[in-house]
Amino acid sequence: MIKCHLSKLMGERKLNIADLAREIGVHRNTITLLYYEKAKRIDFEVLDKLCKYFNCSASEILEYKK
Repeated sequence: MIKCHLSKLMGERKLNIADLAREIGVHRNTITLLYYEKAKRIDFEVLDKLCKYFNCSASEILEYKK
């Protein structure tokens, strides 16, 4: 199972979905699916933009749990 920590990262910075989507140039639905952990896949370009925005590694956004 892959766990997404985007909601935690956004909460720490008091960001809402629309603001983050606008800031990184990604469709709002993409951020919504990641935020609520309903995404079936993620584009590397989106992951790259998130990592750059939050100044973190991919492992801080996505985590593998057994």
